Amino acid sequence: MSTSERLPSLSPAPGDAERWAVAGDGWISDAEALELITHGTIEVVGRLRGASNATLYAAVSHATRTAACVYKPTAGERPLWDFPLATLAEREVASYEVSAAAGFDVVPPTVLRDGPFGPGSIQLWVEPEDATDTGAEPGAAVDPPDPGLVDVVDPAAVPDGWLPVFDAWGVDGEPVVLVHAADERLATIATFDVLVNNADRKAGHLLAAPGDRVVGVDHGLTFHTLPKLRTVLWGFAGDELPEPDVRRVRLLADALQRADVTRRLARLLAPREIRALERRVSALQAEPRFPLPDPDRHVIPWPPF
Repeated sequence: MSTSERLPSLSPAPGDAERWAVAGDGWISDAEALELITHGTIEVVGRLRGASNATLYAAVSHATRTAACVYKPTAGERPLWDFPLATLAEREVASYEVSAAAGFDVVPPTVLRDGPFGPGSIQLWVEPEDATDTGAEPGAAVDPPDPGLVDVVDPAAVPDGWLPVFDAWGVDGEPVVLVHAADERLATIATFDVLVNNADRKAGHLLAAPGDRVVGVDHGLTFHTLPKLRTVLWGFAGDELPEPDVRRVRLLADALQRADVTRRLARLLAPREIRALERRVSALQAEPRFPLPDPDRHVIPWPPF
């Protein structure tokens, strides 16, 4: 199927109908957001600096509504040795579908469609609560926001309640430690990352969003058949999953038994990748505990931020 064709969304789990804040337009539901980014006219405003692939900041307009979005054209993807060529946009969409199907709701609405530079993924832009207006002009570069949920600090200055991930040396040779908040919202994202086998959970991919939420972005490196989990959220390693996330894993297991769900995922992922997802779901059901990092491979994304 052409990536320009509409991909029906899996039904989101029950919850608040309106959960995505749009600047100047209040709150909208998943259905309204999907309608907007699927059928709206896209105007590229600038690019996000630091992204290894083409990542464009754009405005999308449909009927009387306009919102910001992130457009990642497939033509701008760099070849990777361990992921199939030109599949990152599909993985972005599959991550949203899994998040919505199981009630994780940690990935902004994302679709696959044509844009000014060809087919790619379009994702609703999430403005962090502490962010200011970018003021970007057409063609300008836009810096990704600082999420403030992960930090590098002096070992003697770890904030109360924060979890250490690893020790390192700073730019001037001083000892430092990477830490993240002991926050159940981060635990939910960490659970989701285990399921989708996220190979690139950087600190900058975590956003403190309006409505006291934390969402994740940039899910192109997901759903590999081999263990690829690389994350800055290893502070939860070995802990039991919070009960709400145990329920979400169960919801995903049920969703993957439905023919409509597997048909939709089959448009985005290879059959072996769907089977690997099912195995990860089963494993996390059998032992609802965050995995320990594998000492025989790289488990921290680079750069971590």
